[in-house]
Amino acid sequence: MKLTYQQFELTLKHTFTIAKFSRTSTPVMLLQVEHEGVVGYGEASMVPYMGESYETANEFLSKVDAGQFQYPFDFGSIISYLDSIAPGNPAIKAGIDIALHDLDGKLQGKPCWELLGTDPAKMPITSFTIGIDTKEVIIQKLKEAADFKIIKVKLGRDNDKEIIQTIRSVTNVPLFVDANQGWTDRKQSLDLVYWLKEQGVVLIEQPMLKTDVDSNAWLTEHSPLPLIGDEAVQRLADVEKASGVYHGINIKLMKAAGMYEAKQMLNKARELGLKVMIGCMTETSCATLAAAALAPQCDWADLDGPFLTSNNPYQLPQFTDGKWVLNNAPGLGIAV
Repeated sequence: MKLTYQQFELTLKHTFTIAKFSRTSTPVMLLQVEHEGVVGYGEASMVPYMGESYETANEFLSKVDAGQFQYPFDFGSIISYLDSIAPGNPAIKAGIDIALHDLDGKLQGKPCWELLGTDPAKMPITSFTIGIDTKEVIIQKLKEAADFKIIKVKLGRDNDKEIIQTIRSVTNVPLFVDANQGWTDRKQSLDLVYWLKEQGVVLIEQPMLKTDVDSNAWLTEHSPLPLIGDEAVQRLADVEKASGVYHGINIKLMKAAGMYEAKQMLNKARELGLKVMIGCMTETSCATLAAAALAPQCDWADLDGPFLTSNNPYQLPQFTDGKWVLNNAPGLGIAV
């Protein structure tokens, strides 16, 4: 078993701004695991706020013994091994996990979605994300998103209503809202939620600080819209903590350390009666297809990474009527 990797700077089409920061690119690590001449591809998208970087990724990977990845793979044991190397580092762990899942599918001659028990016919519509920006740029982004059936909008500053009104001057498609912990006052937040419902918003992600459990729980109790925990829900242990605080959770492979744990999180959420959104960071087609293999098991999808970037090193997967189309190729079905 041979593990190789290289750094890749993924460039965004537009400056991406959310409640607390902006960026123009995302550092990515592209990974390959080779076994008996067959190669599995993985990806770690290391958005700065998660604390990972090329330096942390290289340091972690230097400690990984690929000999630990014995085939057939025991993914539970593999993630335990990776966690034993160092805490945190979920994105680079996800990159390894994704590559091993791709390799596993290729060695078995089956697509990853089939091995995960997914029905491709149940693929949800995915949203297209609009970051916080000027009125003119938001309108330009909406033109680029004309083929999408749901728009996800970043809020969390003092011009939230203005942004929504700008969007509504162009399109009436349903909206997802992500406040990225930007709201602080309970009563004002609840008033805004009711107003957003009138504007055709379907759900709201992480309205208040993830550490303010009481305020999030209060808002969830009174909200007419589903509230989804995002920054508050990283890995499996966080899912149970989200019960009673949010209506649902947002699973991202880069937070969950990969496909294996994301599936465990999904199962746990269902046991607890929580709704599930599957999301992404700014990613290439590789990590997007990994998440898409689980998306039909979720209620909502926000898998727009390849559409937000300008130098995707892989071919764009098939996308029809606002949905990713899962193919029958072994593994992830990625075209290099």
